[in-house]
This record gives sequence, C-alpha cells and structure tokens, in this order.
Amino acid sequence: MGLFSKIRQGLEKTRKSIANGVGNVLKSFKKIDDELFDELEEALILGDLGARTSAKLIERLKERVKDEKITEPEDIKRLLVEEITAILSEGNEPFELPTPSVLLIIGVNGAGKTTSIGKLANIYKNEGKKVMIAAADTFRAAAIDQLEIWAGRSGVPMVKHQENSDPAAVVFDAIKSAKARGVDILIVDTAGRLQNKKNLMEELRKITRVIGREYPEARLETLLVLDAATGQNAVTQAEVFKEIAEITGIILTKLDGTAKGGVIVAIKGDLGLPVRFVCVGEGIDDLQEFDAAAFAEGLFE
Repeated sequence: MGLFSKIRQGLEKTRKSIANGVGNVLKSFKKIDDELFDELEEALILGDLGARTSAKLIERLKERVKDEKITEPEDIKRLLVEEITAILSEGNEPFELPTPSVLLIIGVNGAGKTTSIGKLANIYKNEGKKVMIAAADTFRAAAIDQLEIWAGRSGVPMVKHQENSDPAAVVFDAIKSAKARGVDILIVDTAGRLQNKKNLMEELRKITRVIGREYPEARLETLLVLDAATGQNAVTQAEVFKEIAEITGIILTKLDGTAKGGVIVAIKGDLGLPVRFVCVGEGIDDLQEFDAAAFAEGLFE
C-alpha cells in the first residue's frame, strides 16, 4: 500500500468527522455569507482543529473568497485543503538526518513512545543505516523489556541498565557504544512522567548535557510523541513539554483509531511544531513520514 493510501485509510474516522461536518455546512448554504463562515468555524473546532487555528483558517478563507471572487460554497472545500496544507507545511525543512544523529524521544507514558521507537528503528535500518536504541526510561516497570522486544523486531542493538538506574548513565554508555560500532542513528527512550515536571525537566537537561558533551558531532532531534486519540489534550501536553524541552518535531500515534486526527492542524497552527511522523496502524511498517499535502487531501478525499 502506498503512502497516500495508508494515510487515507488511517484518516478514515477523522475524515468522517471533519469532512462530514464541513460538507454538511457547505451543502446547506446557497451563497457565501458570514453565517456560512460562522458555521464552518464551528465545524472545524468540532473537528479538533482548535479554536485559534480554526479562526485563522476562516480569516484566510474570507480573504481568498473575496480576492478570487468565489461564489459557490462547494468551492470553499478546495481552498480549505490548500490552506490546511499551507499551515502544515509552513517553515518545514525536509527531515533528513546526517551521520551521526541522536533522536531523543519524549512524551507521556501510554502515548506510544516504545512502539514509535521500534518503528523508527525499522525505518532507518531499512534505509541501510546503522541504528542503536538506548533504554533511558529506567523508572517504568517493564519499559526496558518492552523496548527490548521492539529492538528485537527491528533487528537493532540496544543499550540498557538495571531498572531505576540513572538515565544519563545509560545515554553515556550508549554513546560510547555507538561511537565504537560506527552507528548512524542513536534513538533514546526517556521517562514520561509529567506528574513531577521539575524532575522530568532536570532529567532531560542532564541527558541533553551528556549528549552535548560526549557526542558534540551528532545532530540532536527531540521528538515528542502524542496520542491523536486524546484530541485537544495533545495540544495541552505539547505546550507543557515545550516548556520542558527543545522540541524539534512531533510523532502523532494512533491516527487510525480516532476521529480526532484534526489535532495535527492545531498542534502546528497553535504551537508551530512540525509533525515529522504519523502512525497509521499497529504494524512495524505503519509509521509514515508526514506529508502535509497527502494529509490535507486525505481529510476531504
């Protein structure tokens, strides 16, 4: 199945939610007026695009309808796809990792961090890269075991310590091992305990310091894993993590099982964080590099 087909299939529930809401509004109006835009804005907010981003979209649509002298309500759908694509693409650089690179994976427990790491490892290994995983979430029971299963599935080595050991020490050893083995990409799991923000912040700072000191030649990317099914809660989580860490991108999981996938637009529109990967299934090949145009088209296809 091609990239667009997988994204389209993964967006089925979201598409029903958003496209039906938008479609019903556009069908119920014979002309384009303020009332249509009010109802359209409500449909976008209900589709989890967020109040701020929905308002921004409506302003852009009003401008374009006026500039392009559009009179048919149905034509607004095309404009909406283009404007959503523009929001999701704005300022995005291609996500290309030089050798060596470190991917620091953060996010709350239960968002799909472990499975995302296994799937990322699989993507890069299939590209011919040497990949290693560091199990630096040392506090959650069974986190290390779970990660080891995914490392086995992906066929990549993993560095681990005992449960409750110092996460920064795991990262230190993993870097030493990565250098010795000529690893291209080191993927680091981290704890996801938001209950004590201060502790988590200190832990992530310590890990980041170790990477900066021991591996200055490596590109560091900090990817936040969010569960699409949590809808607007994902935006709230992203805001909190943005205070804690220098996030460079988002991995959105469980897109295939939710009608709340429109939250991607809110995350990018409200917080300016680029979505790098989306997960559209449970298989090891179901993590896809994010494509803004394919996503926007998939919402209304």
